Formats: sequence, structure tokens, C-alpha cells
Amino acid sequence: MAPITALAACPLALAVYADAESEAGIDFRPTMDSATVTNSFKMVLDKGVVLDGIVMWTDGVARPHGSLMYKCPTGDVTGDELAACTVWEGVVYSSDDKGNIALLPAEGVDAPKTLIFPDLGPSLQMSAAYGASGFSKVPWDVFLLKGCQE
Repeated sequence: MAPITALAACPLALAVYADAESEAGIDFRPTMDSATVTNSFKMVLDKGVVLDGIVMWTDGVARPHGSLMYKCPTGDVTGDELAACTVWEGVVYSSDDKGNIALLPAEGVDAPKTLIFPDLGPSLQMSAAYGASGFSKVPWDVFLLKGCQE
């Protein structure tokens, strides 16, 4: 693993996080100049289950609203189709090494030490991605920075 100083210089768009409880991981990806999506990532669970994640900032009281989706259709999809494949939604929080809580920053900012996805585990356990044909280890809500992609 890279030294802590190297991790502090990692932009969020290239950050890699892991959950200590279930070995789940998060790999951020650049958003490719999206007008609405401020962060993109993949969450990898056990048994090779991959969830697609996006973050969009809300209007009014600005918050980074995250969504995790499982096997969503591609192309022109309806709101009902997106709702059916969304397995978690909520505000994504971050924390520094002193425990100060903040909102998830935009992808160009240095990656925070910790990410918090409130109620992630219970939401995923009730989803179609969980069970005999999906993942079996439920992640905790907290993910720690583990490295930076090249």
C-alpha cells in the first residue's frame, strides 16, 4: 500500500476504497465531463457482483445524492425502470483522519480518508442483488481509502 502522503494526493476520481467487514470495494471513475453527474464509481461485492454508482448534487439545499444500481437496462429507460434497479439511494458523506464529517466532494478534489453511505447494508440486504444468485456478504456503511488507481 502507498504511504499516507501518497494517498492524500489522490484525486477522488481515481480513489479506491474498501470495507473491512465484507471485503467490498469502491473504485471511482472520471465522469467524463457530465453536466449532472459529479462522481461515478463501481462497488464490487463478493461473488463478483458489481453495482454502478453515481452522485448528483441536489438543487435547493445542496447535497451529494448517491445512487447504486444493479443490472439496470441501457439506452432510453423510464423512471420506473431506473427505480426498479436502484438498490440504494442517499447522501454520501466523507470524513477526514480527525473524524470531521463533510459532504462528498467533487471528483477533482483530494480523496477523503473515509466515505459513509448511510443505511447501505440494510438496503442492499433487501435488494435483488442479495441472496443465492447475488452477493452474500453485506457491507458496512463505512469505506476506508486504500489506494489510488494509476
